Amino acid sequence: MVAILAPRQAVVGATGMSRPIRRRPVPEVDFQGEIDPLLARIYAARGVKSVTEVQDYGLQHLARISTLESVEAGAALMARHMSEHGHMLVVGDYDADGATATALVVRGLRALGYASVSYIVPDRAKFGYGLTAGIAALAIERKPTLIITVDNGVSSLEGIDLVRAAGIDVLVTDHHLPAAALPNANVIVNPNLAGSGFSSRALAGVGVAFYVLTALARHLGQSTGLIAQYLDLVALGTVADVVPLDRNNRILVEQGLRRIREGRCVAGIQALAAVAGRPLVNATPSDMGFTIGPRLNAAGRLEDMRIGIECLLADDLAEAQRLAEELDAINRKRRQIEGKTQDEAMGIVQRLQLASPGVKAPAALTLYDAEWHQGVVGLVAGRVKDVIYRPVVVFAPAEDGLLRGSARSVAGIHVRDALEAVATANPGLIERFGGHAMAAGLSLRPEQVKPFAVAFEAEVARRAEPGILDGAIMTDGELDPDDLSVATADRLRAAGPFGSGFPEPQFDGEFRVRDVKILKERHLKMTLAGGPRTAPIEAISFGWIAKPGAFTPERDSTVRVVYRLDVNDWQGLRRPQLVIDHVEPIETTRML
Repeated sequence: MVAILAPRQAVVGATGMSRPIRRRPVPEVDFQGEIDPLLARIYAARGVKSVTEVQDYGLQHLARISTLESVEAGAALMARHMSEHGHMLVVGDYDADGATATALVVRGLRALGYASVSYIVPDRAKFGYGLTAGIAALAIERKPTLIITVDNGVSSLEGIDLVRAAGIDVLVTDHHLPAAALPNANVIVNPNLAGSGFSSRALAGVGVAFYVLTALARHLGQSTGLIAQYLDLVALGTVADVVPLDRNNRILVEQGLRRIREGRCVAGIQALAAVAGRPLVNATPSDMGFTIGPRLNAAGRLEDMRIGIECLLADDLAEAQRLAEELDAINRKRRQIEGKTQDEAMGIVQRLQLASPGVKAPAALTLYDAEWHQGVVGLVAGRVKDVIYRPVVVFAPAEDGLLRGSARSVAGIHVRDALEAVATANPGLIERFGGHAMAAGLSLRPEQVKPFAVAFEAEVARRAEPGILDGAIMTDGELDPDDLSVATADRLRAAGPFGSGFPEPQFDGEFRVRDVKILKERHLKMTLAGGPRTAPIEAISFGWIAKPGAFTPERDSTVRVVYRLDVNDWQGLRRPQLVIDHVEPIETTRML
């Protein structure tokens, strides 16, 4: 379904529906009494089969370096250029994964005793993503002997041809899914190449860079600890890129978080945490993903990611603080632009009234407005996707006359593969695309946005198995009333790291509403009462009122809520708090 809304020519298709609540199946796993029943239930539902998987996150349990295809060849290529006193140029990306990977490679090479390294990062608006022809021209002017791409490169065929023709060697380190043709690089290190047997294909770009640098340290006969000291960067980039936290990534994240909590992190992370008001001693994956990561990402979205990279490269805390404050200011501007764009997008969804009787909801949504900013389209696509439970693509104009789009998907729809199918069936429709199962980017000409919206919706509908687009919320069941406590919240927090693919524990339950307040016209604040044995508990749902068709409970009504157990720490007083992700009247709840 596609609608053109005048006067601003927004292409849309969306729905807002009541959401079924499903409880995760819990397979029988014998943890031999080494894990308490609540955590045993949570871990088993996430596929954990042994205590070691969640209690021993030592680096010795990482997938072996040598099992990542071509990693030794990449290390040997870097070592040769070091021995020949060549200049290495890192070509980064303008998101947090690319920024942390760039800082990691520069810092890692310097730690290994090699200072002849610099970096270049594309301007999102001018050059777009990756080692494009334009970035290749700038890179050639630097006269490097070796270019190292991080978090990009596997789709940069034209740019790599140009730099190779100029006599420059290229090492691609990437994690994005490749197209049918691979670039003419000297070496490509990517766990997602066809035929890869590496056990952790979920590595972020910064994770791939970590493996390559660790292999280089071994190749040079130096301590791998020189690279492991920067696991704080690996943790930040991995969480911020929302890659699945398989066991390998959980080890990388947990090891990085331990260093951050102990204050053994780069000055830039310390400064970014400070401007965000987050104490390092309690750092969590959520801090990386929702407070520090966005401030770093803001530079690439609106300004120049060099600000973010320089913050991560700064050794002087005062300089890092200055750059972090600049990033914080950019992030405030980003929030304003994103909020306005999101409100406009949600307004379109509401006006369509696709949840009305007789209106069939489409399988996907495409949004475009000529006044939107390409730096926030991915964020807006994600926000809208979370509300309408369908794959979403949001476009904005770019400086080259094309439209840049970001796609966000739901579990069960591989959005990068869907885009490839659309491109194959409609030659010339999409100029460029790339990405992952859950997120992708693409470019096309303005006149192609409506044909794309039609083709994309049809392709998603073809791929959608029954139930995939119903917006079901998966929970870990009910919590016993005695577990609605600070002690349980602390226990759950310590049970991580949680994130994409290893979700934070989420529960459902019925409560009586004792009190209701609306905060800042967006947030739903409630006091809830459970059973007779439990005291009333505070609950808050951030941004709930802004969601299309959001239900607002009445005092003394009964509701079912989906929540995460948290701690409200105010002036030294710690109280349990429910962070509500969904609320609906008990009469309409569907438990499946």
